[in-house]
Amino acid sequence: MKKILILSLSLMLTGSVVFAVGSDEAGPKGIHDPGTGQGQEVQIEQQTQNQGEEQQVREEQQTEQQTQAQEGETFVSEALQKRAQTMNELKEMVQQKRQEMTQELQQLGKVEQQVYQNQNQSREAVHALLGMEDLAKGIGPQMSQIAEEFKNSIDTTILAEEKIQKRGAFAKFFMGGDIEAAGELKEELTQNQERIQKLILLKEDSDCDEEVKEMIQEQVEKMELEQKRLERLEEGERGNRGLFGWFKSLFNLGN
Repeated sequence: MKKILILSLSLMLTGSVVFAVGSDEAGPKGIHDPGTGQGQEVQIEQQTQNQGEEQQVREEQQTEQQTQAQEGETFVSEALQKRAQTMNELKEMVQQKRQEMTQELQQLGKVEQQVYQNQNQSREAVHALLGMEDLAKGIGPQMSQIAEEFKNSIDTTILAEEKIQKRGAFAKFFMGGDIEAAGELKEELTQNQERIQKLILLKEDSDCDEEVKEMIQEQVEKMELEQKRLERLEEGERGNRGLFGWFKSLFNLGN
């Protein structure tokens, strides 16, 4: 009987030790462990945050795609510019373009406003030449091609003039003018002068109505005025050598 009792007590003690060891190895179950209520709340919160970030990324991508589509539509609409069929229609188109450019100025910064206001005469002239392609008998396509080239040139001269106007007073005083921007202007001015001469020859050799010829001449004069202004800007920028340039010139003269 004693042996049976001793054996029973031994088995009970052994079972208690095994249970205790197993519990220690498993470790205490924390609040963030799987299976606990608070752990599930953290997982749900993390999933919600991830979904919100994914939604934000999708919305930003959609906005960017819409912006690109609008820019593409604008490019196409400009490329497929409406051509006037009468002189009155052409004048209305030019007036509308002038109003659009005026509104455009209000959305620009101070320097950009000055630059675009300076070059709007040439932009308006290009718009008119492109719009009168069907009115200019025999020379319409050639005239439009020259106008397109002039339009691209205006984009370049605008950027060059912006560089010049944004050059700080400190840099101008010590380093002088922006020679690189002046060089870009010079190159475009040379090419534009050739384009203007081609337009004049086309007009003189064409069979266009006198009213159409007068309209072409009016646009040519606008381009020529802008050419002279840019020439003065380019010459002034090259002539501004700055303090360092003055010392360098003085040093060379001394040698």
